[in-house]
Amino acid sequence: MSDISPEQSAREQGLVDEVIASFAGTDDARLKSVMEALTRHLHAFLREVRLTEAEWNAGIRFLTDAGHITTETRQEFVLLSDTLGASMQVVGMNNPEHANATEATVFGPFFVDDAPEIARGEDMAFGALGEPCLVEGSVTDTEGNPIPGARIEVWEADEDGFYDVQYDDERTAARAHLFSDDSGTYRFWGLFPTPYPIPDDGPVGAMLAATGRSPMRASHLHFMVTAPGFRTLVTHIFVRGDEQLEIGDSVFGVKESLIMDFSHHEPGTPTPDGHDVGGRGWAETRFDIVLAPGDGEGMRVAGS
Repeated sequence: MSDISPEQSAREQGLVDEVIASFAGTDDARLKSVMEALTRHLHAFLREVRLTEAEWNAGIRFLTDAGHITTETRQEFVLLSDTLGASMQVVGMNNPEHANATEATVFGPFFVDDAPEIARGEDMAFGALGEPCLVEGSVTDTEGNPIPGARIEVWEADEDGFYDVQYDDERTAARAHLFSDDSGTYRFWGLFPTPYPIPDDGPVGAMLAATGRSPMRASHLHFMVTAPGFRTLVTHIFVRGDEQLEIGDSVFGVKESLIMDFSHHEPGTPTPDGHDVGGRGWAETRFDIVLAPGDGEGMRVAGS
């Protein structure tokens, strides 16, 4: 603000001080602190970029459009949070690194409570289209001790990039929950993950287009793992070699530790557990999960 006169700068700062002072009577100390910080940072942004009235009006229209397109099954403001990295920042702050515990990432908008339970080695695809994929691994604490009975929620998109809830026929597919066995291991069949775009037909999509950014998410499979005495883990695994990893994930959800190797097998190759893949080729990967100690409660920060 080198070209702003001292008098103008003082007037602007006076307004900031006046707004902050208006929260002096807030009984909730946390709310008071948050609103004061919001005011300081918001006004700092406005003053740094010297926002014009036309730009302010454009911003209001953007937020209004985001509200209009939001429904029970689509949250444009969460999408905005995702694409600005705010969702991942909240995840990171609330899930700090702990020893060798598996890293967390965004929750995503497509989780459904009460997904069907499957037994060890069963198929969670339930008819969803895609290359069959065997996923197995262990659930342990940070010292390597097995955690039996951990609840493992898994869900993913089909090969066309759609989750079951995006269809209008009330199907349940490519989602389930299972439990680690007495030795802390698990195994299930799903689909080889594929990339897909976040919803980009609204104001967030327009923002991405205007800034030359891709709406694509890197291929991934969602996990949520819970066990008494441990921090709830919400995470994905990603596919090593996926071209989208080089281009970038539109919600910044990728972490190097979550990129897994997947092997592909030709049609007719026997599966290790005798699972019938219908004569198709199939893939497999291993994902060993390490839970951090905690109270069993965890953050669910919605994302894509």
